Amino acid sequence: MKKKIAKFSVLPVLGASIFFYSFSTKKAIEVKEYLATEFSVANQELNFTVPGVQDVVVFDEVRNYPELGKSYIAFKEALGFKESGGDYKIINDFGYMGKYQFGRGTLKMIGIKDTNLFLNNPDLQEAAFYANTSRNKWILRRDIARFQDKVINGVKITESGILAAAHLAGAGNVKKYLRSGGAFSFNDGFGTSIKHYFRKFAGYDTSFVVPDRKAKAKIKNPSAV
Repeated sequence: MKKKIAKFSVLPVLGASIFFYSFSTKKAIEVKEYLATEFSVANQELNFTVPGVQDVVVFDEVRNYPELGKSYIAFKEALGFKESGGDYKIINDFGYMGKYQFGRGTLKMIGIKDTNLFLNNPDLQEAAFYANTSRNKWILRRDIARFQDKVINGVKITESGILAAAHLAGAGNVKKYLRSGGAFSFNDGFGTSIKHYFRKFAGYDTSFVVPDRKAKAKIKNPSAV
C-alpha cells in the first residue's frame, strides 16, 4: 500500500513537535501564561511544574497523550498522524484517502465501495483501520510468532511494528522482508521504508486486534457526516 507521507506545520501545544525550555522556577508561571495565550487549547488545562533550573519541559506526540501510553489507541493515532496528520478528508497525489491513507483496492477488500462516504465518515475510517489491521494480523500470524523480539537490520521486531509495516507496504512485502532477514528492500513512492515503520511503531500493545481473514469495516450508522 504505497502512500505519501505528508509534511505538516507545527501543531498547537498538544501537537507532534518537540519544544524545549530551560528556565528557573521563577519564570515558570510566565512561560505557562505565554503558552496559554499563544497556543490556546479549548477545554484543556496547561498543568506542568518545573522542579529545578536545569529541567526541561518536553512536548511530543507521545507525551501529548500520556494516558494512552502504548495502547492500541496510541498505536492507531500515532500511525494516523504519520500518514496524514490525522486528516480524515485528505487525498494524496496517488489517490490514497483519509486519516490512514487507504487505496481503493484495500477499501474494497474490507467491504467499502463508496469512497465519498468513506471520506466523510470518521467512524467508518476507524472501522476500516481496525478491519485492515485485523486482516493483516491474520495473514502475518505465523511471521509474528516467528520473528517477534528478533533483531533485523538493527531493529527489534514487534507485533505492532509488523502491523504498521503491513499498513505501509502490504502484508506480502512484510513477509518478504522478514523471511529474507531484511535483505528484501521496500520503499513506498515517497521513499519511506519498511524498516522505518518497524522502528517507529515498535512496542505498542496491539493484542486488542483479533486476527480475522475475512474482516470487514462495519459501523452502526453508515451515513456520511
